[in-house]
Amino acid sequence: MTKEQTVTECDVTKECGSRVIRNHVLASMGVGFIPVPMLDLVGITGVQLNMLRKLAKIYEVPFTENKVKSILTSLVGAGGSIPVAGALTSLMKFVPVVGQAIGVIAMPISAGSITYAVGKVFLQHFASGGTFLTFDPDKVKDYYEEMLKEGKTVASSMKS
Repeated sequence: MTKEQTVTECDVTKECGSRVIRNHVLASMGVGFIPVPMLDLVGITGVQLNMLRKLAKIYEVPFTENKVKSILTSLVGAGGSIPVAGALTSLMKFVPVVGQAIGVIAMPISAGSITYAVGKVFLQHFASGGTFLTFDPDKVKDYYEEMLKEGKTVASSMKS
């Protein structure tokens, strides 16, 4: 295999990964519209697990759902204010009319930005040869925070 072939394969793999992330950002934004409090969060987690399963397949990384759920929880939980805001936004849907309106407006952007950040973190991790077993949420915290901010912009533009 020549260096040129390796670069081409890498580009194709990253492009496929980026497409998977984009599709799952849109899916999680759609799930964010679910009017039932907390059901939206369960759905978004399912979308993110599916995204990670597909990214793992692209990079030929073994996927174990229980292990990945644990990793996802530790990564998103470490994200701070945006994930907490997402949970609070979901809970706001309990408040008739006003809370539901706020939830429908805010939840899709929150869901999209978190999904984007998770996808970007794992795309980078897998591209560098990492696996779920070698993943350390503490080492990617700064990059995750950066991708959350970028994800908010991306999700906002997708909503338009």
